[in-house]
Amino acid sequence: MTEEIDKIKELATKAHGDQKRKYSGDPYVTHTFRVADMVEKYGGDKSQIMAAILHDVLEDTPMSENELWMELLTIVDTQVANDVIKLVRDLTDVYTSEDFPNFNRKARKEMESMRMGNISPRSQTIKYADLLDNGEDIMKNDPKFGELYIKEKQNILKYMNKGNSELYQRCLDKVNLFKK
Repeated sequence: MTEEIDKIKELATKAHGDQKRKYSGDPYVTHTFRVADMVEKYGGDKSQIMAAILHDVLEDTPMSENELWMELLTIVDTQVANDVIKLVRDLTDVYTSEDFPNFNRKARKEMESMRMGNISPRSQTIKYADLLDNGEDIMKNDPKFGELYIKEKQNILKYMNKGNSELYQRCLDKVNLFKK
């Protein structure tokens, strides 16, 4: 599995190109790698780890779903590629300002939260790791925006509660800690 994971990391690095983390300036993939490490630590399977590494590719890069799938087929078998694509699709925002310009941020986030409540428990587990990693970064570097971010994540966790229970509890604890 390590060789496949290394190839998935190379794919994510290539897809994200020169993108940097907003606050640290680190390569963007450092975030996705941390998310994958957390998913693995909490018992994620091979497809979940791969999807964690790739979770922002469809949302934040020019790579299409078909291109990602074709790249995956050079690394893993069709069944794993299909599974990873489904997980990444679950984790990709649907209610964006580009696609829903008539809705304000609050309405889009509410619709997205409700949608996330219906994704698979495996996808929700990845999202918990993503929320934790992003939340710590935002609260440390932009506490003013962090207040809004924490409110939005508190709302999403009301709906999204079927993933790994330990990681879910960590998210709740972190949200409650930051609220104070």
